[in-house]
Amino acid sequence: MLCAIGCALLIFRASAATIAPLRVFCIDVEGGQATLFVDAMGESLLVDTGWDGFNNRDANRIAAAAKAEGLKQIDYVLITHYHADHVGGTTQLAGAIKIGAFADHGPNREDADETRDGYAAYMKVVGSNKHLVVKPGDKLPFKGMDVLVLTAAGKQIKSALPGAGQANPLCASEPAPPADVTENAFSVGILVTVGKFRFLDLGDLVKVKERPLVCPNNLIGTADVYLVTHHGLFESNSKVIVDAVHPRVAIMNNGARKGGSPEAWQTVHDSPGLQDLWQLHYSVEGAAAHNVAEKFIANPDEKNDKGSYIEVTAQRDGSFTVVNSRNKFEKTYTK
Repeated sequence: MLCAIGCALLIFRASAATIAPLRVFCIDVEGGQATLFVDAMGESLLVDTGWDGFNNRDANRIAAAAKAEGLKQIDYVLITHYHADHVGGTTQLAGAIKIGAFADHGPNREDADETRDGYAAYMKVVGSNKHLVVKPGDKLPFKGMDVLVLTAAGKQIKSALPGAGQANPLCASEPAPPADVTENAFSVGILVTVGKFRFLDLGDLVKVKERPLVCPNNLIGTADVYLVTHHGLFESNSKVIVDAVHPRVAIMNNGARKGGSPEAWQTVHDSPGLQDLWQLHYSVEGAAAHNVAEKFIANPDEKNDKGSYIEVTAQRDGSFTVVNSRNKFEKTYTK
């Protein structure tokens, strides 16, 4: 009898894991990053924690999104790098919701007081908690989603992922990018996969570090959703990588006056096969020529910013729905 009950429970859990979607929240932290993944098992991953200060604005927005999903804790916080817009909110977030474990690329690599201070504050929060230093090829321990590390500490995967490895014809025509010694170049980049659905997040990885992922061969393959790297700044989002990953949808986590650079915006917008580009903010720099239609922008009015977010609900068959929380506009993308 006990065996029958146990087996039935296992079958029920397996069925729930198969049916339940992956949910992704691109939370508005005003030009930083805070991306929350919740898988079919109820496991959670937060990539970056936004800014410090602002009356706990970013920590409160993240905690509110987590609690709205019924989370009592965030299982893993992954810090891509130690700039203030990515790691700054960690201390405040730890006071707002329990954090199970932390992951990052290891010690700070940038010779600047800001990043040294950010790293020190972060490590104080980490304390004696579970802490993983990840390297390319590692997988975070989730059961309901596959979280593969593509880049970390200035290094990248060396072998092509299954189905990838094709030669990239753009590599010969695009000029070599400049060197970069900031923490951006050491960003942790991940590919989150559930069934046939793939979500690519490369943090603030710069062009010189994007290139080895896709030149001379594309090691990643394609992505259904591309979180536009580095908030849509010119220093990232080279055509060689954007066109290679061939996203169906791109989401730009820009602020009103940070990110959304016209050149990067145009590269993403013109990527072959892109169906839609969504933005967290209207870009002041982009003006009319380099912003999408208002219904695709979570926060179109800088003076009346409500902190609206963009939500993705993804099925294992590769189909997904994107929702703008401000106006409830949604669009479903099928395979």
